[in-house]
This record gives sequence, structure tokens and C-alpha cells, in this order.
Amino acid sequence: MKDGFIKVAAATPKIRVADCEYNAGEIVRLCREAASLGVKILVFPELCVTGYTCGDLFLQDTLIDAAMSALIRIADETRDLDMLIAVGCPVRDSRMGKLYNCAAILNRGKLLGFHPKMNIPNYGEFYEQRWFNAGGDGWTGDVNFPDRRFEGLICADGCFYCRDCPDLAVGVEICEDLWAADPPSTGLARTGASVILNLSASNELVGKVAYRRELVKNQSARLHCAYIYADAGEGESTTDLVFAGHNMIAENGTILAESRFKTGLTVSEIDIQRLMYDRRRNTTFTPKKLADGFWRAAFDLNITETALTRIVAKNPFVPASRDERTERCGEIFAIQTQGLKKRMEHIGAKKLVVGVSGGLDSTLAMLVSSMAVRQLGLSSGALVAVTMPCFGTTRRTKSNAMVLAEKLGAELRVVDITASVRQHFTDIGHDENDHSVTYENAQARERTQVIMDIANSLGGIVVGTGDLSELALGWATYNGDHMSMYGVNAGVPKTLVRYVVGWYADTCDDPGLSGVLNDILATPVSPELLPAENGEISQKTEDLVGPYELHDFFLYYFVRWGMNPAKIYRLAKYAFAGTYDDATILKWLRTFVHRFFTQQFKRSCLPDGPKVGSVALSPRGDWRMPSDAVSTAWLDELENLT
Repeated sequence: MKDGFIKVAAATPKIRVADCEYNAGEIVRLCREAASLGVKILVFPELCVTGYTCGDLFLQDTLIDAAMSALIRIADETRDLDMLIAVGCPVRDSRMGKLYNCAAILNRGKLLGFHPKMNIPNYGEFYEQRWFNAGGDGWTGDVNFPDRRFEGLICADGCFYCRDCPDLAVGVEICEDLWAADPPSTGLARTGASVILNLSASNELVGKVAYRRELVKNQSARLHCAYIYADAGEGESTTDLVFAGHNMIAENGTILAESRFKTGLTVSEIDIQRLMYDRRRNTTFTPKKLADGFWRAAFDLNITETALTRIVAKNPFVPASRDERTERCGEIFAIQTQGLKKRMEHIGAKKLVVGVSGGLDSTLAMLVSSMAVRQLGLSSGALVAVTMPCFGTTRRTKSNAMVLAEKLGAELRVVDITASVRQHFTDIGHDENDHSVTYENAQARERTQVIMDIANSLGGIVVGTGDLSELALGWATYNGDHMSMYGVNAGVPKTLVRYVVGWYADTCDDPGLSGVLNDILATPVSPELLPAENGEISQKTEDLVGPYELHDFFLYYFVRWGMNPAKIYRLAKYAFAGTYDDATILKWLRTFVHRFFTQQFKRSCLPDGPKVGSVALSPRGDWRMPSDAVSTAWLDELENLT
């Protein structure tokens, strides 16, 4: 399985109620269409061979026999398709004569077995207990077909697994099973199923679509699985109800693809490797011992690299929806503020000291500090902003830092460190014209010394400004801007810092403050440690270390999902097509891997700071890695890519 991706689909055929021969033709047609798209797992709705709305016709042998003949036709006409197919049909148990609402599972013309519906509704417009019996744990039944090649087993407690990919195991439930207090998928997932198929016929009511969507999303999140939901639609009887074909493909709490009020295919790709990684890292997802009689059937699929159609966001830390983004920014800001406020209360600090540069990170730290001071009922003077111009400081950034402090009512201190840094160069014998790392780091460490000592003199603490992206890359001076007494931005990646500051600018109700924040947002990211050129910033971080949007993309998939570099590269090429060429992506991915490994020693002694999202690098609770870990295997993988 290339990169863990497998193309899947939910299908809603346009059927005729009780016309099994016609319905079989439509099902085969959609199977062939799906095969042409590279689909490997295809799910049809509940009872789609007959139609869900047959009513008392389900008790007629004529309909049941027609359904079995149609199923044989579907199997025969899809034997050349490399696909696992789930089709809904009524099945009669040959031993007891009882009728079951089943999913028939087909693979390359073979019937692997039937899975019966476990929870039969006894209410509403379709009182299914009038016609169908419920399957039970450990219960099995036999089916005799007109064609003995397709004799099969009805089994309520089992799953289907791929011979060539053990991680790809498929469990089945039918419509109402998902609504149950303890859905069958819960047990199936804990016994190994990574993909759950739901064959459904769920009628439409006002408000039901949102409830159904949340059920699918939440179940896939709880079980760290993929969930493919195929719903009945056009062609079902509308005597009393309407069916909308609400098809969904979900993966670990995210809807990958969705359609409604149309027939045909809903297609996307699920990532089995990603799901298995999440199950490994989540110890609350515990395996379940296989029950006696647990039944497993094997299927065959030739899974090669599949073309991607699923959405892969360029900025995975940033919600695509404006409303979600606004809510997320507010949450992050509240978490940062609460963390800093608690730290001040705990140690009895009366002052907060922030080194302000006119850049994004120190701006966010200032905004959070200002809010914490206000929530504690302290005067705005409890916030002390210190700007420390030196060789690379430009008029624009210095002015913005000063205006920001003024607008927030902070006490502003300007400490020009040029003379002290020059004295330090003399003390250590460094030539000022040598703009090496010593030249840069001496300034960063002098600034840290200044604000630390000011904080001591005021009985306050230094609020750190470094963000999550800088920590990942080690883009900080050790014991310089790397150090503080509380790092409020430690859990916020650079791409998200920009949005949080923008959110504050949009919601602060102060045109002057909003103006300076927007100008800071428009300023190139820079440590300003090299001399300016014609009054402009000469040292741009992203020219040196690479675009932060790329590094945040790499960070998300490397830490959150444990992806190998080749897979990250493939996803980055797909997400950033038209923005960066392949060579540029590969260059900065190599940089990311190299720096992530070599700079771990800086993360091993981080100051405290609040976690705000699922990706964090605190050595105390989130990322434990030896400082001497070697990146050879990861970099070697990239050497074979072009």
C-alpha cells in the first residue's frame, strides 16, 4: 500500500422499489464507474438490491428469491474488478426461515459472507421488526443460494481483512446500529477493524442531517478509524418519507467527502497508516480480546499508489472556515492568557516584562500579557515593554514597538544595547565586522540579560515570545531569546500567530491599535541582528531558514501523524502545487529534518508555557526525544526522491 492511502467510495444508485434485476444493473454500473476511478472499497445503501421501502413485500418469497438472483448477478459481473463491495439485501436463514437485513460482502466475484443488522428499529414509519430479525453477538446462520457457488454464512461478530495489508481490516454495521448506545463498530474497531462500513437508509427530517453527520464524525474520532456511510436516495418510495442519499467518508473525526440529494459516487482516499499511528500513540484506545467464534474472512486487493483527491490544507494548523478560525483564535488567546495569569498569581509577580521588537511574536506576547494584567485587576503599568535597538533595528519596527506599548498603556523602556554589545565584543576579542553567529547571538543574549535584570528589579517575570515553529527549527539563540520565565507562545505555530494577531486587530475596537497591528502583520519576519540596508530590514528569516508555511506543514505531519519524510513530501507537493516547485519543497524539507534533530537540545530545557493544540514540543508532556538522536534514516529517505 503506497503511503497508506486507499481510494474508497459511498454509492447511491437510482433504484426501482422491488425491481431487483434493474437495481442489480445500476449497482454493477456504479461498480464499474468506481473501478475506473481506482476505488478499492465501495459501499452501497441498506437493502439497495430490493429497495428499503418494500414494506410487507419483504415477506414474499418472490422478492427474496429475486434478491438472491440479483446478488449472484452482481457477484458474477464484478468478478474482474479489484474491489471490496458491500451491498445491502434481505437474506433468509436456511435453518430457521427467518429474514435478516444484511450487508453482502463481495470480492472479485466471491461472496465473503453476510453481516446482519444488529439493532432493528421498533418505532416510526418503518417498523422493521415486522419483517426482520436482529443479529446477535456470536450468532451465525446459513444461507442456501440457488447457485451453490455462493452459499454463505451470516455472521454478526466478525470482520474482513486484506491479505496483503493486515492494517486494512473492515467492519460492518447497518444504519440503526450506529445510533445504538453501544454500536457494533466499537467492538469491531477494538478487535482490529480500521475501516467501518455503514449501509444505511436514513430518511430526511429537519435537523437530522447535522445529527447524522456528528454521529459519523464522532464515531470515527472515538475509534480512530475511517467510516464510510452510504445512504439510500432517489428511487425509494416517497409515500411518507424522503431519502436524500446523504453519503459521507470520515477519517478520525474529519469529513473527507460528503454529498446529499444526488445519486452516484462520493469518493475520497483514507489514510490507513495515519489511523494506525494514532491508535499506537493513543493509549486510551485499548484492544479487545477476540471473542470465541469471532469470524474473519480474507479478501484480496492490489493496492498501488492512488491519485489523491482529498483536501490537504496548506495550513493544517489554521481552520479553513472564517467562523472556525475566529473561534480558534479566541480560544488560543484565552488559553495563553489563563496560563500566564495563573503563573503570576502562583508566584506573586506584580509585573510582566516583555522584550518588544515590532515583530509578530513579541506583539502576541504583549497582547496576552496586557489581557492577563487586566484580568488580575492590575494597572496597565504592570506591563513593562522594553525595546532594545542595536545594529539591525529599523525605524519601522522600533516605531511599531513603541506605538504598541503606548496603545496598550504599558510602561515603555528604551534600552539601546549597541554600546554594551560593542564592549562585549572587546571583552571576548570579536571583530565587529565579522557578522558570524557570534555577532548575532551576542545581541540576543544581551537583550535577554537586560530584560531578566529589569524583571528582577521590579519583582516581575520575563514573558517569552518564541513560537512553536521556532522551537521545531531551533531558530532561537540558546540562553538568549530561547529563555524566559514563562513562554506564552510556545504552543502556537508561526502561521497561526499571524492569524491570532489579525483576529485581535479585527476585534479590539481601537482603530489606533488595529492600525499598528496591521502594520506589524505586513512587516517581514526578521530577528534584525544584521545591519539594516538603506533603513530597511536586510535579514529576512524565511530567506534563511525557509517559508514558515512549509515548515509548519512539515511539523504538523511529522509530529502529529508520525509520517515519514517521503510521505510528507508527497502531501506537500500536492498541497502546494503552483506555489512552490518540487525542488524547493524538497530543499526545505531536508532543512526541517536536519534542524529538527540537531536542535532538540534547545527543546530539552524549555521554560514552561501553555499547550494550545494537539502538536506541542514540551519535553515534559509532549515530545520526548534524546538530544543525540541521529537523522540519517530520515535524510537518506529524502536522498532517493526527486
